[in-house]
Amino acid sequence: MDFSGHRSRIIENPTEALSVAVEEGLAWRRRGCLRLNSHGSPIAMSNMAIHRSQSWFHHKISREEAQRLILQHGLVDGVFLVRDSQSNPKTFVLSLSHGLKIKHFQIVPLEDDGKLFYTLDDGHTRFTDLIQLVEFYQLNKGVLPCKLKHYCARIAL
Repeated sequence: MDFSGHRSRIIENPTEALSVAVEEGLAWRRRGCLRLNSHGSPIAMSNMAIHRSQSWFHHKISREEAQRLILQHGLVDGVFLVRDSQSNPKTFVLSLSHGLKIKHFQIVPLEDDGKLFYTLDDGHTRFTDLIQLVEFYQLNKGVLPCKLKHYCARIAL
């Protein structure tokens, strides 16, 4: 057993490994995420602005400013930040370093059955908030060229 109480197993077959990875991703999506505010009380999942308190969220910075911040980290694979899109209101952008380049991925809000979700892949993988999206892509590469590894911290003034 590993430290989380789950049974560990060695997978040698690449097809089985992919299947297990997909199942883990689906299981992760099914689990509810309970977050606590600074007072220790549960935060309602309908709070769509919860990401604003995260160090990786840079609000209204330009694409050029995002690139400058990432360049300061030395173009290491997995360096990222999330910001408001300047060209498309109500959407966000994940700026990510990979392969000595900086790539920008639009995070699109989707409404389904009266609920709001965020997606990077046309709705195939949906998240109730940006924190859940970032946490997922820190564990899974998904549609991205690499996992999110190191965030560019926002400096509070």
